[in-house]
Amino acid sequence: MAHHHTWILLLCLQTRLGAVGSNTDITMVNGILGESVTFSLSILKSEEVKSISWNSKTSVAVVVPGNSGTTITVTHQNYYDRLNVSGLNYNLELRNLRMEDSGIYKADITVEPCTITKCYDLQVYRRLGKPKITRSLMTSMNGTCNVTLTCSVEKEEKNVTYSWSHLGREGNVLQIFQTPDNQHLTYTCTAWNPVSNNSDSISAQQLCADIAVGLQTRHPGLLSGLAVLSVFIIIIPSVILCLMYKRGQGAPHQGGASEHDLFHSAVF
Repeated sequence: MAHHHTWILLLCLQTRLGAVGSNTDITMVNGILGESVTFSLSILKSEEVKSISWNSKTSVAVVVPGNSGTTITVTHQNYYDRLNVSGLNYNLELRNLRMEDSGIYKADITVEPCTITKCYDLQVYRRLGKPKITRSLMTSMNGTCNVTLTCSVEKEEKNVTYSWSHLGREGNVLQIFQTPDNQHLTYTCTAWNPVSNNSDSISAQQLCADIAVGLQTRHPGLLSGLAVLSVFIIIIPSVILCLMYKRGQGAPHQGGASEHDLFHSAVF
């Protein structure tokens, strides 16, 4: 027993020296929204743990081992029905993660005659949905086109990065000079965050063709209007000139109509 207590004293001394010599002894933990995460304490069975106090922005829970089992007392309503403790190593499981759960968590482990403190930085992320690739045309001629591709996720999240496969490009914007020689290519954008990734692709074969169709159908009303205007410009003056010529050749008693009346009858 004396040897056991000596080992605990050495452990306490090591923990305190480590805390003095380092300000970065924080374990990073990534969690997924709606799922579970575990804070691993790595406590040996031989350690005589008296209690574990968990704190974050508020008090979280108090864990007390006992002969009849480990009891956990949740000390804040935000964590009700979401905590569980392993009976072997006292690891803390937090279920049904919320975005507001992100932050620093501290476990004060009382192992007589000292208290060991362990810290964790929890960051909660959403699983990324499929990103969307949108296109904008810069120039298009002779079977070639200069296209800008933009890749984005539906809900912009923290720590999201983008990459384009087969090109080794980083970032969500890709500019392409598309020619008939690279019609076989497929451009794939992958969005990443610390807990997930997802991809979307677009074929080079339809890259310029689809945009060309879009340009042709973009302003059908304007094209129709121009066609009608052309009819008025070409046909109406011809009709007026024809009527004026007939008027000059007509009988005197038919010459009473004014040019305004002739134009009105020609138009309406």
